Amino acid sequence: MTNQRAATALIIGGGVGGPVAAAALARVDVEPVVLEAHSGPADQLGAFLTLAPNGLAALRAVGMVERVRAAASFATTRTEFVNGAGRRLGLLGDESHLPPELRSVTITRAALQRAVTEAATDQGVRFEYDKRLRGYAEEGAQVTATFDDGTDAAGDVLLGADGIHSAVRDGLSPDGPHPTYTGLLGIGGFVPAADIPPTPPETVRMVFGSRAFFGYQCAPDGRTFWFANLGHSERSREEIAAHGDEAWRAHALDLFDGDLPELTRIMEAADPAQFRPLGTYDLPSLPRWHRGRVGILGDAAHAVSPSSGQGASLALEDALELARQLSRHDPAAALAAYESARRDRVERIAAVGRRRGTQKAGSSHPVALAVRDVSMRIAFTLIGRFGSQRWITDYRPDVADASRGRS
Repeated sequence: MTNQRAATALIIGGGVGGPVAAAALARVDVEPVVLEAHSGPADQLGAFLTLAPNGLAALRAVGMVERVRAAASFATTRTEFVNGAGRRLGLLGDESHLPPELRSVTITRAALQRAVTEAATDQGVRFEYDKRLRGYAEEGAQVTATFDDGTDAAGDVLLGADGIHSAVRDGLSPDGPHPTYTGLLGIGGFVPAADIPPTPPETVRMVFGSRAFFGYQCAPDGRTFWFANLGHSERSREEIAAHGDEAWRAHALDLFDGDLPELTRIMEAADPAQFRPLGTYDLPSLPRWHRGRVGILGDAAHAVSPSSGQGASLALEDALELARQLSRHDPAAALAAYESARRDRVERIAAVGRRRGTQKAGSSHPVALAVRDVSMRIAFTLIGRFGSQRWITDYRPDVADASRGRS
């Protein structure tokens, strides 16, 4: 950027992408402040996710990978796919060629958010909490954000890292597309112990059941991490709560009746609250990710289905690309260049995630299940042989070219 003084960036949202974007911007002489609606890092978040090599590479570029790996629950470098009877459909994910710091890990969302927040704070990033965005206005060479507590803040650029229900995105495109329900409800959590054979080391088992989808991995400490995707019509949070956790539990147990007995044992050991589902949504394409000095990243710009396994990693890639472009251009040009550099990749990955999601609902027809299993076995064989998914995980974002020479 060409200003004589240090440029400033307002980052709305202190989840995962916001702190990493702030750390990346600080490395290219942009002064960031992260403004978060909640009163602090959301330690109560219970979901977990896998960070892929491309996401870990982004964290390495901003000096956070060691802290995040230390906070992770376990390594998840392989994925075994089986059908409801336990017959293997494929095994993917050999990462032995990668340096250890880039091998995939499973981490709770709360632990990840805490790790990146602490790392960014240690690098000098400023956080302000209880700052729920009310609106923003661009005036001349600055953007001013206003908050529900009556305060405001001004900067040279405003970045929305505020998730799938982004207030910044609503300001950019008030009439734009809304998140789309994928047809799946998600449940899951952790059980302290379950009477099941352990999964192979560093391997998550994905079960394409007869009527629903289940994933689980046994942790070294004895816990089992599990989740399930249930095909279902869309329900509001109020409707989901009104149905009752025990009713959802009975529904899940019924869907997996007749599949691998391990699945039932895991669910029988789980707390009923883990069966209260959340709808899964994606946002595969928006008409714009920026306008003037305002831009969006992560789920605010391109929420992908959890089936892609790339939601967090794509947000981390965005953060580095934003820093790279803001080191080269004035804000409006930088945001346009960022969108141009990122859009094709994330929309391709969003499409992959949605295709994978359509295979999770199962079928009541045995012939349809048999066709599914054969087609998936062929697909996994081809992926394993030709590495057709390496274009996703081999991506290596970097800000080194922009920050070279800095201490």
